[in-house]
Amino acid sequence: MAAYDPRVNLGSTTPQNPPPPPPPPPESALSEMPSTTDGAMETATADAVAVTGDNSEQPPDPWKLKFCTVCASNNNRSMEAHLRLSTAPTAFPVISFGTGSLVRLPGPSITQPNVYSFNVTSYNQMYEELEEKDPRLYRNNGILNMLDRNRNLKWGPERFQDWVPGQPRLEHISKGDKGALGTEGGVVDVIITCEERCWDAVVDDLMNKGNNLNRPVHVFNVDIKDNHEEALVGGNAILDLANRLNESALAQRKLHGSAGWENGSGAARLSFDESVPEILAEWQEKHPNLPALWTLAWL
Repeated sequence: MAAYDPRVNLGSTTPQNPPPPPPPPPESALSEMPSTTDGAMETATADAVAVTGDNSEQPPDPWKLKFCTVCASNNNRSMEAHLRLSTAPTAFPVISFGTGSLVRLPGPSITQPNVYSFNVTSYNQMYEELEEKDPRLYRNNGILNMLDRNRNLKWGPERFQDWVPGQPRLEHISKGDKGALGTEGGVVDVIITCEERCWDAVVDDLMNKGNNLNRPVHVFNVDIKDNHEEALVGGNAILDLANRLNESALAQRKLHGSAGWENGSGAARLSFDESVPEILAEWQEKHPNLPALWTLAWL
């Protein structure tokens, strides 16, 4: 695991006699007291909440870390992670990308892949084309099932190098992309790649983009083999990492407040950033078969 952060250089007592009862309240006060069992029940409920701390009517904190998942073609590993993050019980805002020059899917042979362009070809188009070509082949190798999952998550594969951080992504909400709510501003807090060459491409591209927003972003790589079974295992592990990171971020924001979070200068953000290597180390102990990398970069 590689890590780099450029900013971090009972006794007994004698019972007492009970006090005398208080005098009865005046009639004016009696007239203001609740006269129904509903009022008594409301009082009892409030007392129970005060004692137990349970208040189910209190809305949960709506704030969550924003995630980005990345693989080579934005079809298998990154989309399985996209699914896990966007449909979890505590769902996360999430976007996903590929880093390849083209989208490549298995074809009839290793020398005959199906090749598509990023950003212009939808998952539904891919599904219908391959179903028409050879439904038996592409169903048996899992490609149709994968594309069916994908087309129910987002419109089509996007290329990371074409992403402009800070550019609004409102059209993704109108398209019904899962996890799009919360990503309208075009920024994320965490990027998780699924292969080391994708991690290298992401880190290099972020440097080339020039850090125009001056916003810190944690970039992880979780090394996942590019098959359907390993993608499922890796997607669940990425969700585990996301939950751990979000729990730490929430704790620091509650302790220090959210001031300065966006540009990395506030106490909450600094404390969270410093906690990330330890969080990753604990996560790695639980998932030793998924080698991880981490660095802090900037959008």
